[in-house]
Amino acid sequence: MPSPNPDLPDFDPARLSAVKRALISVSDKSRLIDQAKALHERGVKLVSTGGTHKAILAAGIPVKDVSELTKFPEMMDGRVKTLHPMVHGGLLGDRDLESHKDAMHTHGILSIDLLIVNLYPFEKAVASGGSYEMCVENIDIGGPAMIRAAAKNHAHVAVCTDADDVDAVLSDMDANDGMTTGTLRQKLAAKTYARSAAYDAAIANWFASQLSGTPAFSAQGGTLKQELRYGENPHQTAAFYTDGSNRPGVATATQFQGKALSYNNINDTDAAYELVAEFGRADAGDKPAVAIIKHANPCGVAVANSFVEAYKNALACDPVSAFGGIVALNGRLDKDTAKEILKVFTEVVIAPSADDDAIALFAKKKNLRLLIVGDLPDPKAPSMTQRNVGGGILVQDRDNGYVADEDLKVVTKRAPTETEMADLRMAWKVAKHVKSNAIIYVKDGSTAGIGAGQMSRIDSARIAARKAVDAQESAGWETPHTHGCACASDAFFPFADGMLAAAAAGATAIIQPGGSIRDDEVIKAADENNIAMVFTGMRHFRH
Repeated sequence: MPSPNPDLPDFDPARLSAVKRALISVSDKSRLIDQAKALHERGVKLVSTGGTHKAILAAGIPVKDVSELTKFPEMMDGRVKTLHPMVHGGLLGDRDLESHKDAMHTHGILSIDLLIVNLYPFEKAVASGGSYEMCVENIDIGGPAMIRAAAKNHAHVAVCTDADDVDAVLSDMDANDGMTTGTLRQKLAAKTYARSAAYDAAIANWFASQLSGTPAFSAQGGTLKQELRYGENPHQTAAFYTDGSNRPGVATATQFQGKALSYNNINDTDAAYELVAEFGRADAGDKPAVAIIKHANPCGVAVANSFVEAYKNALACDPVSAFGGIVALNGRLDKDTAKEILKVFTEVVIAPSADDDAIALFAKKKNLRLLIVGDLPDPKAPSMTQRNVGGGILVQDRDNGYVADEDLKVVTKRAPTETEMADLRMAWKVAKHVKSNAIIYVKDGSTAGIGAGQMSRIDSARIAARKAVDAQESAGWETPHTHGCACASDAFFPFADGMLAAAAAGATAIIQPGGSIRDDEVIKAADENNIAMVFTGMRHFRH
């Protein structure tokens, strides 16, 4: 498509543009006064709005109210103040076009060379659990309109959406006799449109959460948290963004030590923390639980009376795979547990909190990252997940499926014992977080073997049993811990062979969704082997 103004020159990154007038309207005023003062000292005339104007004026810095430009009062509780030709003309006027300059002269429109705007804190309003009315009121209208206008005219105008941008502008001005470079203005424009897109995505997704049905458009947005050295492999570039949901986890954690997290660290740590959250919070009355993750799959999970015991039991399930893994706790990390963790090379430990003594112990291991979150995610809370595929995006609800005791259906002649039922419940929680096809053996509150990600369910059953034998040989036990264990399958057994493989490993009770056309055949085989079987009516595929 031809340019609407073919006489305009191509964008020149080296072109300088003087900063003579700045319009400032910010919700985050933490650095406002210092930066307004810095601009004033550089001879920049300031124009501002509402509370920003009052703050600058109170600091003794000369500033005009935007109403002095528009000759129109702010109204409707501040909803209407900058949506005016005197503002947008000053931002959009192209100084290379005579027709634009003539229009600005005719109508008395003053050019605006620098725009500093923080958008209303919509994301914070949502994250804080604000009411519907509060969230709507925090949808900015004038701000996005102004920053988009200034970004479009970046050949002449610099636009700042946060305080760091202002620092960059001041540095650029100091290096160029009060002018900004085209390179910086272009970079700020690109950031502005990304910020605007992320802001609109947050609003769109919030509205979608208030309604039923599937939105006509998919909105994605995020804020850069960390540039990563590389992705899953060194030849892949990667970055980590927060999505504004404030869900407790790796994105909200404070890192106490160690080098920066890698792409794989973040992915595995998220998997570990989401899994351990299934067991509630230890300091809120639930039992201590520990999950050890390797390559996004659990290699050991345990619930016990102490974190030391839970960690040892989780480690015993697969001590070989645990090397270089991720450890997640559902409560406060203590010194004794920290000592045990330090006996095995571990990449990341994540927990809601940690004792000072535990933090001090870990500080001696520079390659170990400790993440403290402050809370656990709610495994039942609704949220969305998404994945890119070629030419599209797959979006779905997070798997927050939960099966209550009354939903469990005993389908065999023998019902599970109380001990078996407790282990079945635990195995089912773990199954939700294991890549399909998934088979999980649990005994006395600890995983005894985990088979993950196989093309055949019977292969998963056999791998899990093999892991149990390996653990037995490593620990010197008389028998594998699968003897007398409970078994969970994330989806139904299509044939009896998978269930019989679990029985051969020593399982005496099985939990599975049911729903196969051969359920009767599988139930019959269970009865013949004196196995108790429970149907959940819900599957947990995880790809």
